[in-house]
Amino acid sequence: MKKIRVPENLTTQAYRRIREFILEGGMDDRERLTEEFLAGQLGISKSPIREALTRLETEGLLRIEPRRGAYLRKYTTKEAEDLYGLREALELHAIRTANITPQVVEVLRGHLEHMREHYHDNTKIPWIEEDAAFHNAIAEATGNKSLLNALENLQHQLWLFRRTAYDLSSSNAVVVHEEIVNALERGDRERAVQLMHEHITYSCRQLVAVMSQPRLDAKPSDSKDVA
Repeated sequence: MKKIRVPENLTTQAYRRIREFILEGGMDDRERLTEEFLAGQLGISKSPIREALTRLETEGLLRIEPRRGAYLRKYTTKEAEDLYGLREALELHAIRTANITPQVVEVLRGHLEHMREHYHDNTKIPWIEEDAAFHNAIAEATGNKSLLNALENLQHQLWLFRRTAYDLSSSNAVVVHEEIVNALERGDRERAVQLMHEHITYSCRQLVAVMSQPRLDAKPSDSKDVA
């Protein structure tokens, strides 16, 4: 007898839809999301909307101002550099300690193939998800659950950066990732570490350069609601 499939609850569905809206560029940091707007758009009550927004705030995508609404989380360049520095430390440790079996290599190549497909189709969010899954697969191969959890939690905070970094580095990311897999497959961990270091450093520098540029379209923060 097959088990009954329990549908996702409304909070989870709302979370997924709102996150997708954000990552597809549906709003910027001058605009706000309100519970009323989202409830109308999604056709559900405010309660699951409120819970979904709280989850997105916890993950670092939004900041909530009481009685005003939710805004994109703003990061300084220092915060971006710190997060990427932490990411590098975690990922390099993962490469050095992962148990790279033929099965792990196969999983990594599977993620690479999906990344190629999504890049070709210009489907940003699935590409970002496969990219994150690639990195998480290496961490998972360490058998260190604390490391994997730390990296997965960090990935949530990096979502907004990945949205920008996609346009800056996605064109050569698959090539670099494939070189990392090739190095791991032949047992050359130091080469894999070097490649990962260069990849993360390049992504961080590109991102910080964009964040440091003056905004030519500056306008009052409350000038437009997402509606």
